[in-house]
Amino acid sequence: VVENEQPETRLRNHPMRFTKDHEWVTLDGDVATIGITAHAAEQLGDVVFVETPEVGKAVAAGDAFAVVESVKAASDVYAPISGEVVDANAVLSDAPETVNADPEAGGWFAKVKIADKAQYDALMDRAAYEAFFTLWKNADPDIPILRQAKTEAARLGT
Repeated sequence: VVENEQPETRLRNHPMRFTKDHEWVTLDGDVATIGITAHAAEQLGDVVFVETPEVGKAVAAGDAFAVVESVKAASDVYAPISGEVVDANAVLSDAPETVNADPEAGGWFAKVKIADKAQYDALMDRAAYEAFFTLWKNADPDIPILRQAKTEAARLGT
């Protein structure tokens, strides 16, 4: 770790893994940082509220553990891995727009002490996620974090 390095820079220095629900994860030792992808943030539109999980909360992979609301919709954010929340991004309470401005670094939601590194290893790397996203965009499957935003965008004609 570089002395005086900003946390957001450290995030960018760790390989990211991704879920099909458009969450990302970086791993530093046994602590995972979790957020939503730039693609998800773009689809949601202007984020106006974020509810992060409480420190100490146990989360299981696949469970809703945070909420993000935008001008288009509100959606759950799902835990990509199991573990215990050890930190939540307090910045998002006062500046939820950080999710749009810097979704894959400063807009992180929570840090989780992982229970099983194999869950992290099983996630997609960036190349696999980008290939998945291209297929997803063309096929338009039902992805939880984006479903409501896409529905609302279609209703509004945006």
